[in-house]
Amino acid sequence: MKSQLKLYNSLTRRKKIFTPLHPPYVGMYVCGPTVYSEAHLGHARPAITFDLLYRYLLHLEYKVRYVRNITDVGHLENDADEGEDKIEKKARLEHLEPMEVVQKYLNSFLKNMQDLNTLHPSIEPRASGHIIEQIELIKEILEKGYAYEINGSVYFDVLKYSKKYNYGKLSGRVLEDLQASTRTLDGQNEKKNPFDFALWKKATPGHLMRWPSPWSVGFPGWHLECSAMSTKYLGDVFDIHGGGMDLLFPHHECEIAQSTAATGNEPVRYWVHNNMITIDGQKMARSLGNFITLDQLFTGDHPMLQQAYTPMTIRFFLLQAHYRSTIDFSNEALQAAEKGLQKLLKAIETLKKLKPSLTSTVDIKALWNNCHEAMDDDLNSPMLLSHLFDGVKYINSANDGSEKLTAADLESLKKLFNTFVFDILGLKDEASGGNEEKLADDLMKIIINLRQDAKNKKEWGISDKIRDELKNAGIILKDLKDGADWVKE
Repeated sequence: MKSQLKLYNSLTRRKKIFTPLHPPYVGMYVCGPTVYSEAHLGHARPAITFDLLYRYLLHLEYKVRYVRNITDVGHLENDADEGEDKIEKKARLEHLEPMEVVQKYLNSFLKNMQDLNTLHPSIEPRASGHIIEQIELIKEILEKGYAYEINGSVYFDVLKYSKKYNYGKLSGRVLEDLQASTRTLDGQNEKKNPFDFALWKKATPGHLMRWPSPWSVGFPGWHLECSAMSTKYLGDVFDIHGGGMDLLFPHHECEIAQSTAATGNEPVRYWVHNNMITIDGQKMARSLGNFITLDQLFTGDHPMLQQAYTPMTIRFFLLQAHYRSTIDFSNEALQAAEKGLQKLLKAIETLKKLKPSLTSTVDIKALWNNCHEAMDDDLNSPMLLSHLFDGVKYINSANDGSEKLTAADLESLKKLFNTFVFDILGLKDEASGGNEEKLADDLMKIIINLRQDAKNKKEWGISDKIRDELKNAGIILKDLKDGADWVKE
């Protein structure tokens, strides 16, 4: 039976069986980073969430056009269309050109994504490379009567739009509540309403990133780029739009309004949002100053870290929680993830060495079904991991002789772990490249062989001493029928 992915849709607040707009093709657009500083743990969450979705869609044999944008212009310091451009501010502080800042932190971000073993998107467009498309989209919105120009800037008319369409349908915001709760700030007087948002901003004399337009020399609003680029590469209506839950309002709400105003069609069939990473219950964010960069996690160079963590430990840590649930950071949680990953990868190595039996005591087909059902259930990665650890129990039990696996079972189990652990979850064995962990494994084989020689010669004192010294070092030897194995305590 072919798997049928049930995907939760943020727009309808329910799961439904995913059916692509133009099967077998899937159009997927994901909001990428604003590149003005190092990527932190919070950025890893959407990257891995939508990498998981991308990988599973490919596993289901869909052809996917995966577009992830790069914001390199127009993202001001607050959502009220005021303040300094984040990239320009960083450029001024670091005495760089704005595009030097973009390239510097984009290179860092892409390196971090490679470390985390995320697949490359099909297209990764930059906002600054699509100014023409954004200007043309503004013209369409003005022509339809849903925007107005004043003093060289262009704003989206939310009240006018709401007379025909439902502004707030994604986030559940009610326009009357927005009117009551939004106050007019200094510098916003040119807007008709304080909750209207910028499509184009006239550049002030000192603004560095500026382009000519029919209205002024200026720059596009932050929300506009995603509407323009998703339409260019995926069409007026496409399958999946993803991003962090913090983008749901106002960014994604504004995207819906812009695109619907221009084309008359709602642009996205499935809105998918990942939840946040928290520290002591508070969202991890640059603005709050409580973030840990990915490079700091990989090196351990941060006051909150007790040790360095490998990229695959970070990936495993994030996959242990469902993408729609929050994850609270702690060293204890990361250390537990590290041990869980090691246990999983060690079982896969053990699987390669198992010898087949004539009969079987394990139902591998049921395990396959359980793994697929977990992924079909809105990418339930924690449930998938639970089933994979059921497989780990089968492997370890077969290794100690309490379970039996036929040759066909062993091949099926190898294929299952390759499919779900490496292809879908995107994990990899970081010890396979000849690094310190592989060296430790090789040394342990030598020690185990020396102990076995002592046992064969009935030199029990030496054998016991090796076992006891290893235990003092946190390594437990497990005697098997045809040798020994070891685990970290």
